[in-house]
Amino acid sequence: MRKGSFLIRYDAEAMLETSARLLKLLSLMQAHQHWTGPELASRLGVTTRTVRNDVERLRSLGYPVDATPGVAGGYRLGAGAALPPLLLDDEEAVAVAVGLRTAAGGSVAGIEETSVRALAKLEQVLPSRLRHRVNALQSYLVSVPSAGPSGPVVDPSVLTTLAAVCRDHEQLRFDYATHSGTTSLRTAEPYRLAHMRGRWYLVAYDLDRADWRTFRVDRLTPRIPTGPRFTPRELPSEGVASYVDRGVSQAMWEFRARIRVLAPLSVVAARLPATAGELTEIDESSCYLDAGSDDPGMLLRYLSMLDLDFSVAEAPELADEVRKLATRYARALD
Repeated sequence: MRKGSFLIRYDAEAMLETSARLLKLLSLMQAHQHWTGPELASRLGVTTRTVRNDVERLRSLGYPVDATPGVAGGYRLGAGAALPPLLLDDEEAVAVAVGLRTAAGGSVAGIEETSVRALAKLEQVLPSRLRHRVNALQSYLVSVPSAGPSGPVVDPSVLTTLAAVCRDHEQLRFDYATHSGTTSLRTAEPYRLAHMRGRWYLVAYDLDRADWRTFRVDRLTPRIPTGPRFTPRELPSEGVASYVDRGVSQAMWEFRARIRVLAPLSVVAARLPATAGELTEIDESSCYLDAGSDDPGMLLRYLSMLDLDFSVAEAPELADEVRKLATRYARALD
């Protein structure tokens, strides 16, 4: 009887250990699209044979796990006929709930109603401690409407496609429209999605130009299927947020100009926001400002508020605006 009790207790412990391992395996496969057998074995602290057995257990439970043989092969969680249960830790659950509440308010066009339904299901199963965190966070978030028009509409399916290739480190080919409306085919390594000033941006390494680029998502049409996997590069040294901020500041304007400001770079930098343009030191008493605007007159009015002497280095349209304004001021004195 004692031996039988031991066996029952041993079997129960083994089942608990296996169940916990299956949950961890499922969580890993939901977090990353592709895993090799040795990678999963290392994460779980088991042999590759145990991984194969656990994969078969997941399949028997209805999870569509695809296996690819060979050196570059491995496992990936495929798409099934029904959505399997998602395993979220506390931080992920809070992030999803807050994101759904924000989306329900219209941050991404066309998914407000769907977001409300998903949020209702999620909040129904959230533990009370997490509901309190979500409510507290949402209570102290303030939505600040833009002074200008709202950003362009972005297809939610495009956002999810871009998020997936960023996550899985897959090359992406896409058609990209410029300011003038011309379209070119680009090939890039996608890294991050950013939302700024009512627009979505993709931070990627452009393989054709061998440099980092910031692309507007509303001008981007992905080509499916996506390309091969790539080894991630080091992100821009200044940080993704600063890179996007600078890139957007340089790319969002139709008109651009280079102005020589007759003051030390430190003085000019103290009077300009970081998004106003890029400063380059010439000498101790002057610097270049590369800036943009919707039209030359708007940029000139902005420069006048600096209360610093300047000259137009490269921008004949801006020089014409200076002459026009100088003539108007001269007439005012007369």
